[in-house]
Amino acid sequence: MSFLSNSVSFIIAIDLGTAFSGYAFNITPRNKDISPQVKRWGQEKGLDTPKAPTCVLFDQQQNFQSFGYKARHTYLKMKAAEAKQSYYFENFKMSLYGKVKLSIVAANGSTMKALTVFTEALRFLKEDALKTISTNANNQKFLPSDFTWVLTVPAIWDNSAKQFMREAATQAGIVSKGSEEKLVIALEPEAASIWCKKLPADGFLSDNHSRTALQKTPGTQYIVVDCGGGTIDITVHEVLRGGALKELHKASGNDMGGQNVDRKFKEFLREIFCDGVWDEFEANHPGEVQKLMYDFTYMKQEDEEASLSCPYSLIKVAEKKKDIDDFFDKIKGVSWSNGLIQISQEKMRSFFEESLSGITDSIREILKKKIEIKYILLVGGYALSKVLRDHIKNQFGSQYEVLCPHLPQEVVMKGALMFGTDRAVIASRKSVYTYGYGYCERFDASKHREDKKFTTSEGDWCTDLFSKMVEVDEDVAVDETKKYIFSPVEPNQRAMRMRFFCTDRPNLTYIDDWGAEQVGQFIVDMPDTTGGSARQVKMEVIFGQTEITAKATDLLSNSEGKVTIDFTSNRDIRDNMFKS
Repeated sequence: MSFLSNSVSFIIAIDLGTAFSGYAFNITPRNKDISPQVKRWGQEKGLDTPKAPTCVLFDQQQNFQSFGYKARHTYLKMKAAEAKQSYYFENFKMSLYGKVKLSIVAANGSTMKALTVFTEALRFLKEDALKTISTNANNQKFLPSDFTWVLTVPAIWDNSAKQFMREAATQAGIVSKGSEEKLVIALEPEAASIWCKKLPADGFLSDNHSRTALQKTPGTQYIVVDCGGGTIDITVHEVLRGGALKELHKASGNDMGGQNVDRKFKEFLREIFCDGVWDEFEANHPGEVQKLMYDFTYMKQEDEEASLSCPYSLIKVAEKKKDIDDFFDKIKGVSWSNGLIQISQEKMRSFFEESLSGITDSIREILKKKIEIKYILLVGGYALSKVLRDHIKNQFGSQYEVLCPHLPQEVVMKGALMFGTDRAVIASRKSVYTYGYGYCERFDASKHREDKKFTTSEGDWCTDLFSKMVEVDEDVAVDETKKYIFSPVEPNQRAMRMRFFCTDRPNLTYIDDWGAEQVGQFIVDMPDTTGGSARQVKMEVIFGQTEITAKATDLLSNSEGKVTIDFTSNRDIRDNMFKS
């Protein structure tokens, strides 16, 4: 049994990142400022980090085994035969970038259902958080329902990915059916922005004696660049009177995060160990490959020459072809020295080129807009890279203040806690799409397509017309409820079905015009037909929150219909994704 005082604010924020994951929590009186506590990881390995590697390990029957450092350590110790039978995943969050993937590939080349992998990762983080908080509260036992849970996602993610994460969190037991309001979806760059806005001048890294804080005065505009392992997630905010934030430009970004640098490094290793050597090593010694990439992750934070210990198994595979020194003879920027792969500073920088170009291009595109930017904020784990920070300062530092907070990988979790307490801190957002619904009106041959005509007892009608509710790039207040009134086509109609659509275009004429996609529907019972065609159904929709919410009511019978905004529009995909 759980006992929770109403005077205490209990919030847990989970940041399931591409490369690293963690959580923060708050247990303070409701009238006090949020005091984030960040879980520390890796003590059993002699480490102390604010996040654990986003690695999850399943056995050959696909049963969950471990997460984070334990999963990585267990996998690295496995013999090749055992590793090939196990399902080890890392960087799997990128399967939700773009189109949601139903299955993801493990290190052994086999696949598992994506929802299972995400669910078990979130289940672990949930249970670990409850244990940690219990330890911090004199071993008091808590239930998931005692907390408001905040789950962070990239702002550039498609709506179907956000829906996927909510479903995974539900299956993980973070919330249950009927208590969905206890789970808040927070956009990662927004959360970072919320936290950075409160930091003092000494809360930011500084390469000189002067220190700058982000101004809180109304009218201050700034760009937040969330540099993650997978994605670069960018938003633009203006500080309003009272301290709330207004989004000035819809979320943008790309997949040029830190993983891109890792890929370039791995391509370089394949270039060095040619003639199939690297491919053989990667196939037969996956654990040693992971160890090598893990070492590189920390070396890429510095802007200097790197020395990596070459795995013994790689040396053995290479020397079956030729002497190990011969592999390095004609490759620029690298040398071999007593078991070490030594990479020059210039070559290390070259691994960043594509990523830095992609980030720079995205920022420049935003700066073309008519906005008065003063700051560029760099946050996220990839922002730990000095190469990245120096590049952004070199490109933009003469015109804008480039700031990076201390511990940039923690700011999303901490800001998410604040967002979970006060969602009104974001005053408005830009609509990512144009949204509308399909409707019918009296047929007019001068303006309607003949193939859209149908006839009822009330006369001729035109079907499949598109009525715009909100337009792409439109400012939408987070607390604004849009209301719509509909009437039935038939006087004896006993239910009303409405369908919702979205598009990148500013407007549509018909719901089957190019670029239109159905994203939801509702059905409302209308059992009392007394009013005939004059009866009314009221629909209320909120577009400005991180997830669209809606409800519909038959005003005569007071029957309320469930509005399902389902962004997994393909029925086969939906059935497979959410099958228990």
